[in-house]
Order: sequence, then C-alpha cells, then structure tokens
Amino acid sequence: MSTHIGAKAGEIAERVLLPGDPLRAKFIAETFLENAVCYNNVRGMLGFTGTYKGKRVSVQGTGMGMPSIGIYAYELINFYGAKRLIRTGTCGSASKEFDLRDVVFAQAAATDSGVLRTRLGSEVAFPPVADFFLLRDAVEAAEGLGKKFKVGTVLSDDLFYNENSEERYALLNKYGVSCVEMECAELFTLGARHGVQTLGILTVSDMIFEDRFCTSEEREQSFTDMMEIALEAI
Repeated sequence: MSTHIGAKAGEIAERVLLPGDPLRAKFIAETFLENAVCYNNVRGMLGFTGTYKGKRVSVQGTGMGMPSIGIYAYELINFYGAKRLIRTGTCGSASKEFDLRDVVFAQAAATDSGVLRTRLGSEVAFPPVADFFLLRDAVEAAEGLGKKFKVGTVLSDDLFYNENSEERYALLNKYGVSCVEMECAELFTLGARHGVQTLGILTVSDMIFEDRFCTSEEREQSFTDMMEIALEAI
C-alpha cells in the first residue's frame, strides 16, 4: 500500500492504463476487462485489475494536471512495479487539422509547467518524449484494428482556463503542436527517470477556438477507439 493507492502487493499489473477520470477507469474495466477487481478507492480515484485477451492489465484514474498524475504514476512505478503505462485521456485541439473524437498518439509533450523546472532547474530544457517501442506497438495495434489515428506533439498546459492562450496556441501550431492536454509531459518525464515505457493516447474532446466539445458523459463512456487501441498496445 502506498500513500494514495490502497492496493496490496501483487494487486496491480505491470501494464497500466491511466485515464484522468476515475469513472472512465471504471467504464474501461467493466466494458473491456475480464474478472476486473477494484483495488483502490482512496480519494475516489478508482483503480481496477483484470485481464484483456489473456494479458493482465490495470486501469488507474489519475485526476487532472501534472502534479496529480505525477503522484499516481510515481507510486505505480516505484511501489507496485508498473512497467508499461499509457495515458488514455482527452485533449483540446487548436487546429482545423483535427476534429472531435480524433485519436492522437502523443509522441512528445511541450510544456509551460513549473513541475519540470522544479525537478531539473531552468538551465536545461528537458524534452519529455514517449517510449518509441510502446508508440510503435500502438501504431501496429491501431492499424490491426482498422482505427484511424494521428501522431503528434502535444502541449501539457498547467492552466485549463487560460485567458492568454490564443496567441500562444497559434504560435505553437506553427511548430506542429496542435493539441493541448495537462499530463503527458510529467508521465514521459517519470518514464525517462525510472526506465519504464510511457505513452499518451488521447481523444480530441474540445475544439478550442470553435466552441465545440463533447459532454462529460461522452468523455467517460464513448471514446472506445482510444481504449481499444491502448488495451491492444499495452
């Protein structure tokens, strides 16, 4: 048992999906896993372990933002032996290149976060990147399932409501950073630090400059392409 996860030793698999929403974790477990058992409800951050096509898989909610996913990913890696971790979350798009429900594989994450500066100082611009082999597995899984996807760099933003975002997002678009989320940079950094495989598989839930978005229920239960790809890849 760790501070924020109430599981006993051996109750969490080495392969873990990381949705931000704990109710999405519950939906994934109940929809896709066989013999799923809830191992955590501390702070309502649900976690489950079951099997998917013979593979033992866990699904752990992480909350929103890098400080939150950092806590859960750190404990999963260091206290429970997680080796392959895929964030299965949502992102907003600031580009017409994407549309609602598009699946995006985050190969790298730019960030404005103070988390990295706190960890590494301001002299080095550390590049948080996904694990190549896990990304390759996701591409092969999506192709095998016949699912459409795009691969790109995302922005892991500290602020969800940022009144100064329009000019910055427009500039980042010029550098190929079109999707905004809040967690991948920290997950990728922890993967690098602890020598484990990490990846972000995201679904576009908001069109930032068009006032189009998916409902909370849709985010929880309908982004099944992302879930299936992640389960096949993990």
